[in-house]
Amino acid sequence: MFRVIRTFGLALGLLGGVVAAQAPEFAQQYAQRLGGAADELRRQVAVLESDAQASGTTRDGAVDRLRSNPDQLVARRGEAARDDIARLARLSAQQEALATASSPLGRVVAMLRDPDLPVARAAYHDFSPAVPTTADGLAAGLIGFFAAWGGWRVVSDVGRRVVRRRPRTAATVA
Repeated sequence: MFRVIRTFGLALGLLGGVVAAQAPEFAQQYAQRLGGAADELRRQVAVLESDAQASGTTRDGAVDRLRSNPDQLVARRGEAARDDIARLARLSAQQEALATASSPLGRVVAMLRDPDLPVARAAYHDFSPAVPTTADGLAAGLIGFFAAWGGWRVVSDVGRRVVRRRPRTAATVA
């Protein structure tokens, strides 16, 4: 029985290593999609700013005018513009965090701190696993292996201790 538990732990560790080794590649693909989303939002905000300037107002003034318009369609466009401006600020901050990360593993951590869920879903949907050939991919794989294997070892050791502590009664002995 102990041999099966050890083998399962090793298999779990290998699976954890393979999955974790994909993290730097996923972060790279996520960063590409993040850049595309931010570029499109910058374009939309620039059009809004240009229209606002041509109308003699500021961007914020234009958004407020749109949002307070009695026409529901126009008011909804104002809400969407406000949401786009806020999302662009979040995406730009995350792009900065990814750009200043010291390594690909640092980019993984920066991505996980505050992911944009629509971008992450799109990246996951189109993600193709890659063989980790970089030092960071191999390091992530080792981290994943030791985390999964070590976690299993802790759980299985605790389980064995609990089983050993149970007092044997006449019903369990027979």
